[in-house]
Amino acid sequence: MASEFKTRLMAAAALTGVMAAAHGAQAQSAEPATLDEIIVTAQLRAQKTIEVPFALTAYSGQFLEDLGIQEFEQLSAFVPGFLVQNQSPNNPGFVMRGITSDSGAATAEPRVSVFQDGVSISKSRGSYVELFDLERVEIAKGPQSTLYGRGALIGAVNLVQNRAQPGETEAYANIEAGNEDYRMVEGALNLPVGETGGLRLATRLKTRGGSVENLLGGEDYNAIETKAVRLSGAWAPSDAMRFDVIGNYQNDHASGTSFKSIAYEPADPNTGAVLGGKEPWEGAALTPGGDFDGGKTLGLSREVWGVTGLARINLNSAWTLNSTTAYREFDNYETFDADGVSLPILTAAEETHGEQWSQDLRLGFDNGGRLTGFVGAGWFHEEGYQRAPAQFDERLVLAQLAGLLDGSPTAVGDNTLPLSVYPTVARNVLTSMLTPLGAGAYAAPITANLDSNHIETSTNSSELTSYDVFADATYAFTDKFEMSAGVRYTRDDKTTGYASSVDSRSALGALLAIQAGAIPAAQVPAFLAAMANPAFANLPASVFPLFGLTSQPTANNGDFSYYDSEDDGVTWRVTARYELTDDTNVYANYARGRRPEVISASGPSAPGGAARFSPVDAETVDSYEIGAKSALLDGRLRVDGAVFMYNYENFQTTIQQGTQFITTNAGEAKSYGFEGQANFAVASMLDLFATYAYNHSRFENGIYDGNKFRLSPDNAASIGATWRLPVTGGEIEVQPTYTWQSKVFFEDDNDRPDLQTVASGAFVADLIQDEYQDAYGLLNLRIRYTPDSTNWGVEAFGENILDEEYIKDAGNTGDALGMPTFIAGRPAAYGLVFKLKL
Repeated sequence: MASEFKTRLMAAAALTGVMAAAHGAQAQSAEPATLDEIIVTAQLRAQKTIEVPFALTAYSGQFLEDLGIQEFEQLSAFVPGFLVQNQSPNNPGFVMRGITSDSGAATAEPRVSVFQDGVSISKSRGSYVELFDLERVEIAKGPQSTLYGRGALIGAVNLVQNRAQPGETEAYANIEAGNEDYRMVEGALNLPVGETGGLRLATRLKTRGGSVENLLGGEDYNAIETKAVRLSGAWAPSDAMRFDVIGNYQNDHASGTSFKSIAYEPADPNTGAVLGGKEPWEGAALTPGGDFDGGKTLGLSREVWGVTGLARINLNSAWTLNSTTAYREFDNYETFDADGVSLPILTAAEETHGEQWSQDLRLGFDNGGRLTGFVGAGWFHEEGYQRAPAQFDERLVLAQLAGLLDGSPTAVGDNTLPLSVYPTVARNVLTSMLTPLGAGAYAAPITANLDSNHIETSTNSSELTSYDVFADATYAFTDKFEMSAGVRYTRDDKTTGYASSVDSRSALGALLAIQAGAIPAAQVPAFLAAMANPAFANLPASVFPLFGLTSQPTANNGDFSYYDSEDDGVTWRVTARYELTDDTNVYANYARGRRPEVISASGPSAPGGAARFSPVDAETVDSYEIGAKSALLDGRLRVDGAVFMYNYENFQTTIQQGTQFITTNAGEAKSYGFEGQANFAVASMLDLFATYAYNHSRFENGIYDGNKFRLSPDNAASIGATWRLPVTGGEIEVQPTYTWQSKVFFEDDNDRPDLQTVASGAFVADLIQDEYQDAYGLLNLRIRYTPDSTNWGVEAFGENILDEEYIKDAGNTGDALGMPTFIAGRPAAYGLVFKLKL
C-alpha cells in the first residue's frame, strides 16, 4: 500500500516537475508572486486565516471553480481530515477526522454541521447542495458548537455564497459538455436597485449520464439531473447597516444507484442467461419488485429549498447586532434495489421530509481594544419523518436464507437461477423444514401462500424545539499573546415517533417466528394448518397475527407510538494564540463537544405490540489540539499544521437489525492525528499546493474494540500545481491534481465475520471480509486558455484520467440478507468548458 502511494505520488510530482522544467529559466526569472489572503469569519468576526486558533481550510470560490469542484465529494479531496461520500444527493456521508454524520433518520443528530450563510442545513437528506457562485468555503475542524451550534460536534462546513451587491452590475456564464452525456450551464447576474440596493440571480443546470450500464435496458445507473437556483436581494442604506434576503432552491432527479452484488453475475431474471461481469464498475442488471409502493421505479426525486434573512446593524463604534432568520424544507423519495442481483428479492425506498425554522441573535463587541467578543441566543424548531418501505419476494428470500439462491447447497456460485424455478426451490426448502414436524404435506400449500410482493413499512418521526444561549470572548494580553473562551448552553425538547405496518400477511415471517421458538410448541400445528389454508391471506388478525418479515407491525397495523424526552448540556472551548513573528502563529486549544441524547426507535418484539424506544446517552468528546500557521518568503509560501487528540464517551454508532438501522452506544473511542496544508507561489508562472492528513481513529472497548471508524482512512493526501504559460495573444494555464487515500472500511463492524452472525441479528451470516476499499488515487488535469484583454476563455478537463477503478460504498441494506452490495466510483470523465464574464 505504501509503495503504491509512493509510486503514484512520484508520478504526479514528476508531471509537475516536467511542466516546471519546461518553463525553465522563464519561471526562475519571473517576478515573485504572492498568494491572495482569504478573510474568513470562522470565529464570527473577520480575520486572516493565520489568526484563527484552530485547524481551518478556506478556499475562494474562484479557486474551487478553477479546480472544477462542483460538489462536496470533490471538495473533500482537497481538505485534510475531511471526507464526503456521495451515494446519491439523498444519501451523503460527511466525515470529519474519522467521525461520520450520515443518518437519514428523522431522530438522528448531526455531528458535522453544514451551513449556508450562517444557517444550518445539517440534516443529511437536505445537506448535499451544489457548490456554485460562492464567495468562499470554510471548513473548521474540531468541536465548534460554541461558534456554530449544537450540530458541530466535530467540525463545521460554512458555505459563504455570493450575495447581491448594491449598486453593481456584473454577470458571468459557464457552459460545459463532456462524455457520459455531461452538460452543464451555470451563470449569475447582479443588478443594482438604485444606489443602495441590489439583486443577484445565480443558477446551475446539470445533467450527466449513468456510469454503470443497465444490462436490462433503460437508463444507466448513477445518472443525475440537477437544477439549482438562488435569488438574493440586498439593501445597504448606510455603512452602518445591511439587510439581505437569500432564497435557495435545488431539484435533483437521479437514476437508480448501482447497488451491485459481487457474488453473482448479472443475468436475465427470466432465463438466467449471464449478461456481464461481477465487478462493481461493470454493468448491472437490477430488478425491482413489481408495483412497488404504488408503482415507484428505481431512482431519486429530491427537492430542497429555503429562505434566509440576514441583518447587520452597527449600533455604535463598538457594538454590532446580527440577526439570522431562516426557514428550510426538503422532500426526498429514493427507490433502490437493495439485494444487488437480477432477482426482485428486496426492493427498498426512503421517503423523507423535513422542515426547520430558526432564529439567531448575536450582539458583538469590538472597539479596537484588547477585548472582543459576542453574546447571543438562538431558537431552532424542526419537524420531520423518514418512511422506509421494503418489498420482499418471500420465495426468493427463503431460497437465500437456505443458501439456495444459485441452486447449490454447498457454495455460492456465479449465477442465480431463472425466476420461474424458485417456487420449486421454496417448496423443497419447506418440505425439509416441515417434515421433521410431521407437517411435510403442508409444504406445497404454504409455498402457494408465500407472497411475491410483500411490503413492510417503518416510519420514524421527530419534532424538536431547541433553545441555546452562548458567549465568546477574546482578550489580547499583549500585542503577541491572546486567549479566547466560549461557552454554549443548549436545551432540547423532543418528541420521537415510530410506526410500522405490513400490507399483506407474511407466511415466511410466521415460519421464522416458529423456527425462532417464538410460538409455543402446542400452537405450532394450528399455525401451520392456518398457513396452509387457501384463505390464509384474508384471515383476520384476531385469528392469525400479522407477522412481519424484518419488522413487526405496531398496534392496529400501523399506529404511532411517541416518546417525549428532554436533554440539555453545556459545551465550551478555550484557546491560546501566540505570535512568534508577524508571519508565524502558534496555538493550542481545548474544547468539549457534545452530540445530544438520541432516542433509538424500533418495532415491537411481537405483532401488534408497542414500538420500543431506547434513550442513547449524549455523546461527548474532549478535544486537544496544538498547531502552527505561517506565511513565509514574503507571503509566497503559506503553511500550517496541527496535531490533535479526541477522547469519546458514549460513542453513538449505527448498527443494522434486519433491514433497519438503529443507533446504539458503542462506549469509548479515541482519535488522534496530524493535518497539514501548504500553498507556494513559486513564481508568477507557477503555484503549488498540497494537503496531508493522518488519522488514527479506533474503538477502545465493547464489541468493536480495536476496529477502525467507518469511512476513515488513516492517511490521505492531495497535491496540485497551476502553471501559467504566456503565448501569443493570451495565456495557457495547466493544472494537474492528484488525490490519494488509504484503505477504508464502510461500517464500524469492519465487516468482521464474528460480528455478522445470525446470533448477532443478521438473517444470513456474512463470512467474507470484503466490504472495504484499498488505497487508491485519482489524477485530474485541466488546461485553460484565456486571451489577452477579453472576457472569455476555454478549458479542457479530465477527471480520473487514469480510469482508476474503486468503490465508494459497500454493505448497505442487503447486508442483512447476506447480500452486501457495492457502489462503483466514477470512471474517467473529460470535456470542454466555455467561460464568459461581463
